[in-house]
Amino acid sequence: MSGRAADGRSVAEKLFAIGDAFQGREDLSLSEIASRAHLPLSTAHRLVGEWVAWGGLVRGDDGRYRVGMRVWRLGVRQPTAMRLRRIAMPYLEDLLEATTEHVHLAVRDGLGAIYLERLSGPGAVSAISDVGSRLPLHATGVGLVLLAHAPTEVFDELLASDRRKFMPNTLTEERELRRRMAEIRSFGLSTSVEELTAGAFSVAAPVRDATGEVVAAVSIIAHAERLGEPQFALGVRMAARGISSALGFRTHGE
Repeated sequence: MSGRAADGRSVAEKLFAIGDAFQGREDLSLSEIASRAHLPLSTAHRLVGEWVAWGGLVRGDDGRYRVGMRVWRLGVRQPTAMRLRRIAMPYLEDLLEATTEHVHLAVRDGLGAIYLERLSGPGAVSAISDVGSRLPLHATGVGLVLLAHAPTEVFDELLASDRRKFMPNTLTEERELRRRMAEIRSFGLSTSVEELTAGAFSVAAPVRDATGEVVAAVSIIAHAERLGEPQFALGVRMAARGISSALGFRTHGE
């Protein structure tokens, strides 16, 4: 057997096509996967089953498929991500000590933010983020920072996507998203209150590499009643600047 089907693609190529079908999409139905991967429905059903058995895809209660944690954890282990985590760790630890809440480091992947690291204090607020998890850009503090500094076509793609409103404060309308993006670029900070999780707020700031490009975001998630405490915004700014400096970024005059 050659391993190639009638359309000329090998089984491996079809499996990769299923993975590629999720580019820019949080979840897909089986028929949508088949269409985007250019596969017959029966073939898609069989190969998606292989993905699910391996842990690369997860089937939700609604019957739709989402990328599984096994794929994201593989991504977190790639060399660039590992180097970024290693460089950022001392600054994240300092931020944890100053806030005693959740501290995150995340990078953008399509329309999602992948969490490379999470440190948590013993009394930290409940949060759904974890190392390797992928959450929507429009609904997270780190995601909004990454979106604000992403290429224009990423924002256009987001506007064309289905944007879930997780909480009453979740930003989904184009006008409010554009306003928030402008504020983040102007002030270098994103503050989100109960946009993904009830009873929690997030403060996030961009991390830049030696070229000045935003390559990651650092944030805290804390109890909403602590919103007015000054150490959160100050600490996130300092951590982001420290990581950026360690990556080779220099501001004018340095």
